[in-house]
Amino acid sequence: MEKNEEGPKSDPIASKRLLLFLLIVFGLAWSLFALFIFATDWVVGTFGELSGSHPLFILAVYAPAIAALLLIGFTAGRSGIGRFLSRLFLWRASPWWYSFLLLGFPAISFAGAALKGNAMTAPMFTESVAALLPLIGFMAVLGPVEEIGWRGFALPILQRRLVPFWAGLVLGVIWAVWHLPAFILSGTPQAAWGFMPFFAGSIACSVILTPLFNDARGSILLAMLFHFQMNNPLWPDAQPYDMYVYVAAAVVIVWLNRRSLFSNAGAVTEVIPAPAASRSGSGGRYRQ
Repeated sequence: MEKNEEGPKSDPIASKRLLLFLLIVFGLAWSLFALFIFATDWVVGTFGELSGSHPLFILAVYAPAIAALLLIGFTAGRSGIGRFLSRLFLWRASPWWYSFLLLGFPAISFAGAALKGNAMTAPMFTESVAALLPLIGFMAVLGPVEEIGWRGFALPILQRRLVPFWAGLVLGVIWAVWHLPAFILSGTPQAAWGFMPFFAGSIACSVILTPLFNDARGSILLAMLFHFQMNNPLWPDAQPYDMYVYVAAAVVIVWLNRRSLFSNAGAVTEVIPAPAASRSGSGGRYRQ
């Protein structure tokens, strides 16, 4: 497939929109975190202490999705948003990837916890179902929503110019750096973690997710499931060791998927899928 910096003809989202997307994502999220630094008393008095469930923290987490939907709505209107969100219903992928989604994440988390020496402290062993269900529900609508922007919008554009491996790696760097303010503010989940292991782990996870994303023909749904499994509250706290295991897993997965990762032939490059009536002529980038 020839690289196309402006994107497929059926897709109204030009590649130059990526810069504006990133400006909105970083501007919104980092501005909200700046409020906690420069207007601490007002923020705490109005919204409460900073935590993973703080409304401004949630708004910051949603910044990639907000940016993507704003740009798509401005460029292609409601019909464009509808076609974009149709990617939430793409679910077909190799059974191998489903095995990884369902079994690979607990294996990585427990391997990291074993290295840390706390595998048996996993909430799935120590907490009641009644306590876990609300937390699972909350985590399902927190971090995974980021994927509407990261994999839904940014990755297809990056794959117009880069082979999937480099696109996934570049996006992983951006994704990790975007989280940086959460590491310097007390009260966030990341405050107790080291940034460099997280940085390496984020890049590894982004690279792992890229061949899954392309195999599923741009599925936002499976990208969100991937993100949820990274943060699944059932798993033990394995930081930072699970990040090292993710890096090792990424090396193996890159080797196994080296043909697709270093070729643009199967890369998804459409942000907004072609209308259903014309998909048969779009090179098979999307299917349901």
